[in-house]
Amino acid sequence: MIVSSERNIERKQIPRLVIAAPHSGSGKTMITMGLLAAFQKRGVKLASYKCGPDYIDPMFHSRVLGLPTRNLDTYFTDADTTRMLFAQGQSDETQLSLIEGVMGYYDGAGLATETGSTYELAKVLDAPVALIIDASGMSLSAVAVLKGFLDYREPSRITGVLFNRMSKQVYEAIRPEVELLGIRPLGYVPRLSDMELPSRHLGLVTPQELRDLRAYTEKLAERMEETVDLDALFALAQNAPEFTWKPVTLPKLSRTLNVSVARDEAFCFLYEDNLNYLREIGANIQFFSPLHDMELPAETEVLLLPGGYPELYARELSDNTSMRQAIYAALEAGVYVLAECGGFLYLTEQLEDMEGHSYPMAGWIPAKAFQTKKLGRFGYIELTPQAGGAKIRGHEFHYFDTTDNGSDLVAKKPFRDVKWECMHATERAIIGFPHLYYYSNPAFLAERLEQYIEARG
Repeated sequence: MIVSSERNIERKQIPRLVIAAPHSGSGKTMITMGLLAAFQKRGVKLASYKCGPDYIDPMFHSRVLGLPTRNLDTYFTDADTTRMLFAQGQSDETQLSLIEGVMGYYDGAGLATETGSTYELAKVLDAPVALIIDASGMSLSAVAVLKGFLDYREPSRITGVLFNRMSKQVYEAIRPEVELLGIRPLGYVPRLSDMELPSRHLGLVTPQELRDLRAYTEKLAERMEETVDLDALFALAQNAPEFTWKPVTLPKLSRTLNVSVARDEAFCFLYEDNLNYLREIGANIQFFSPLHDMELPAETEVLLLPGGYPELYARELSDNTSMRQAIYAALEAGVYVLAECGGFLYLTEQLEDMEGHSYPMAGWIPAKAFQTKKLGRFGYIELTPQAGGAKIRGHEFHYFDTTDNGSDLVAKKPFRDVKWECMHATERAIIGFPHLYYYSNPAFLAERLEQYIEARG
């Protein structure tokens, strides 16, 4: 790595490629997993990323690689921070970085904006793009779709195309037409009905729920080797220009805080960079399981209860009376708590499971949580404290509601004049449905934790 001290800019050659598609459901996650597995089988040192706020796709990447996968989101962070976070996910050994896109290539945080889109991320990262086109029911029309995406913006950054759910016969027939557009044909993936990932109310199932993920990914890798031009795809990534970024300075806490983070089957929606943020500002992180452990880690000062699927484990969480009591006692004793969505549901008095049965929870929030059977608040938001102070960005995505969602912050949808009150925010708590992205405003949480340190002495 070459460091330019006079401009405080760091530079590195980082082979990188964005995997995008015209629309959701095109097969991005399955194909990205297959590519990661295939390159790993070849001995290529990898890094992987997910565009947007999704939690579950990065879990699949991580399980394939055995490495953390990071989110990159240009609604959450400005260009400098986004580039820094990308660079932070590299190691000196990384030979290829794959970035899985979100939704359709040009779709962003609003209905008619590129902000937060895969296209904008590719622009910020100065990265080439491989477009996956779902060719179901098409032959030559798939090339027309490709041309439309190439022409819609200049430059489109699309340098290669991979066709999903296409036969070898059709691929070979249309390949010359693709080459006429000046785009590299990268191969095809036949219809793999037996390998499509199952879904439920919050998206894909989590990887730990699949019985034999290793066998699944090995089979995917074999399919990619058979029909995808991996050498051409690797070459596209190698052609990415030199990557530059500026280091981002974070606030520092006046002393170390012991942060206990819930992480198990019920609480699994964690941004890797949120954990890195906590470490960088001065937190000592330790993990525990509200499902399986009987007590909190020793010397817990901050409790982080992330989102996940507590509704699927309501009975088991309720049966672990020891942990519920330990969390209630810790909060009574003054422990700071950060609870998002599923973590918020766990802190209520009662939680309804997917069958409509209610179970006692930790009981810190005097409210009941219940299933609505429809998607509630959905999408990006910016949160402003009612009492003033730093703002922060995040998102909501849930099919549950409670009888008391809090009113200490105001959530606003981007690009729309839609607002609502939410969250329980006090001198030692931030609790509610929104999932927060700490790097969107590093001062938001650091200032609150520093005030907590000063109050405790």
